[in-house]
Amino acid sequence: MKYATPESCGISTADIKYYVDMLEADGLATHSLIIARGDNIIFEKYWEPFDRDFKHRLYSVTKSFASLAIGFAEQDGLISLDDEISRYFPEECKSAPDDYARHQTVRDMLMMRSAYPNSRSWFNLSPDDRVLNYFADNRGSYYPSGSLFRYDSTGSFILGSLVERVTGRDIIDYLNEKLFSKIGVEGAYTLKCPGGHSWMDSALLMRPIDLMKTARFVLSGGKWNGEQILNENYVKTATSNLVPTTNYGERCTEGHGYGYQIWRTKHNSFFFNGMGCQLAVCNPDKDLILVYNSDNQGNPIAKAIIMNGFFDIIHRNAKDTPLPEYTGEPIGDLKLFACSGSYDSPVSDNVIGKRYVLSSNPMGIEYFTLDISGDEGSFTYKNNSGEKSILFGMNKNVFSKFPEEGYSDEIGSKSAPGHKYDSAASAAWICDNTLLIRVQVIDKYFGNMSVALSFVGDEVAVRMMKNAENFLGGYDGYAKGKQA
Repeated sequence: MKYATPESCGISTADIKYYVDMLEADGLATHSLIIARGDNIIFEKYWEPFDRDFKHRLYSVTKSFASLAIGFAEQDGLISLDDEISRYFPEECKSAPDDYARHQTVRDMLMMRSAYPNSRSWFNLSPDDRVLNYFADNRGSYYPSGSLFRYDSTGSFILGSLVERVTGRDIIDYLNEKLFSKIGVEGAYTLKCPGGHSWMDSALLMRPIDLMKTARFVLSGGKWNGEQILNENYVKTATSNLVPTTNYGERCTEGHGYGYQIWRTKHNSFFFNGMGCQLAVCNPDKDLILVYNSDNQGNPIAKAIIMNGFFDIIHRNAKDTPLPEYTGEPIGDLKLFACSGSYDSPVSDNVIGKRYVLSSNPMGIEYFTLDISGDEGSFTYKNNSGEKSILFGMNKNVFSKFPEEGYSDEIGSKSAPGHKYDSAASAAWICDNTLLIRVQVIDKYFGNMSVALSFVGDEVAVRMMKNAENFLGGYDGYAKGKQA
């Protein structure tokens, strides 16, 4: 892919600027944004501290890469999509509590028409071998596969494990040979799962520019520089509306159907779709691609804002002929979302530096002290694992390690002793007596949490809210307390 001005490709820089301003005005925690038309990248921006080389966790966008690997395995004659899964996992399937699980086909699982009635999180299962867990777990009543659409992340993981079983290789090594080395993807990798398998339902890490290259390859029907790398029939089928997703509702971005681990959406488009708004939206009619990365977990309307804005502003106004070159103000440097509000409060003198003792609470916090000097501060507290401090900026982010240790690192669900996540923290007085602190974890795992401290006299009300998959569990709930 090459770079070109938006106007040379029929897109207005003013429209892109308006779109970016809208994302910022809506308070989205954007990390990166890339727009391409045809083989031309017309916009590429990273919100500080993210940059072009940062390998971003793609969450369920990973599932679409599992589908591509399945396509290559079929092309190599290693599998048939109509084979029952028990052909490839005969020993593991012996522990399945129902024949429906054994008889589901690879194609059924690609279309989220598996035999399982609900999507069970891995984190609710034993931390042992996840392949064994998938088949042995009794989720209740099963039904014939190939019937209803029901999102099943665990089934996507099995598809990745299937590729590793039939190739005898790590799935990323296989994709490197078949695809990545040919389209210029560099350094992509996955976290691992208990049992040693690649975490192919949720944990591919890749540069956003490499996600753009993959999206371009898929939108081109499996071609790159004129070479048909993956057979066109598989790619076209994978991106088609094969199964209705009526449980999402037609007005929802996900309510337009599903292919092989790839979603359909409006305007004849398809997209790779990951938690927190990891998106690669492909529109064949106008040959447009949007790649967007963020952590908007906890914001239920973020995806609609991003995708509707793209279609209403960029897609709708795209022309088939070049436009006059833009001469207005350029889009400047962008920074990760931070709290906004007042730097000071009428209650500051009464609360800064004072210790607050809390009554029994779900977070296990015994006490805290709030310190603010200039435009930076700290929230120091004692919980069940000791005394800790969150460093924050006022109306800006301060970057440091989140103080909890032992969260997962390279292996999902497994504690990594001493390991801490990179984070950004900001704060602001959102009214006269309430300070809001927002922490964003920006590591191999993404998540966010907020602390609201509302002071009345010598008393305080505390509310903590977390949005993260399997960590920050000790930062969710309410408490009350008094100055010591």
